[in-house]
Amino acid sequence: MKPARLGQLLAVLAGALLACAPQERPQTPPPLPSLPMEELMTNEHRPLVIAHRGFRGIAPENTLLAARRGFETGADMWELDVATSSDGTLVVIHDDTLVRTTNAAALFPGRSPWSVYDFTLEELRSLDAGSWYGVADPFKQVQSGRVSRDELASFKGLLIPTLREALELTRELGWRVNIEIKDATGRPCDEWIVERTAELVRELGMTADVLVSSFNHEYLRRMKKAAPEIAIAALIDKPIDDPVGRLRDLGAVALNPNFKYLDRATVEKVRNAGFGVFPWTVNAPADMARLLEWGVTGLITDFPDEGLRQVAAQ
Repeated sequence: MKPARLGQLLAVLAGALLACAPQERPQTPPPLPSLPMEELMTNEHRPLVIAHRGFRGIAPENTLLAARRGFETGADMWELDVATSSDGTLVVIHDDTLVRTTNAAALFPGRSPWSVYDFTLEELRSLDAGSWYGVADPFKQVQSGRVSRDELASFKGLLIPTLREALELTRELGWRVNIEIKDATGRPCDEWIVERTAELVRELGMTADVLVSSFNHEYLRRMKKAAPEIAIAALIDKPIDDPVGRLRDLGAVALNPNFKYLDRATVEKVRNAGFGVFPWTVNAPADMARLLEWGVTGLITDFPDEGLRQVAAQ
């Protein structure tokens, strides 16, 4: 047999053997028990992975598409941010200003500083909340080739969702969500943003599937008064003197701290007191592994796929 022909035959045989060999399956953590949110936050089970503003790493944040991407990757729940339109609709967006994640400055050039609270729902719905991702490439996922040109094209024209739409999608998927209520102190909606959020969660029958968090801890007190059955978590940036005392005072089930200022002693203190610890926003595998080793009950991350890998590896 000629050497070239022999080489082709060996290549075919090698390919056949490889196809028949058992393939290594990617590691995935075991499923979570079906529990109400309050129990899920504190019970002993594997750590949760929460998709921060949806799968924000690979899709425009706080859009329904980013939520679906988080669900598809296997995240246990997603996190979103709630503000309001000027005419009283609860909407999902992180920043006070529309500049970073929409084309508001181009579409409404005379409306600086383009605060979300100053725009009607109709005006907000006229904005493109997706195209910015391809321009900013916030996590260099376009540059790396993970987000394709076709995917970028699908981002064009994505809308700012209402909270109702986001919750209805969550319910449709049989999923869970962490609602962060943005601090609207000094704005007209400050008087009702908490209570209307509670009303909507109740209306949709989702009280067992929702966690409400906020940096404004008075909002959390108001949430427990408006809907005691909805679980709450205290968001903090820098460390506070007595986190366990704060959680007990608020009636919260968990502490959601900035991971950059978190230490093992605080994790152990809060966990030993029976509360959950869900640090934000943890993206580097080494940080995830360290926090999981400390005993956190979950990770809030822009890359839930990596979070799931780290949880499975524990």
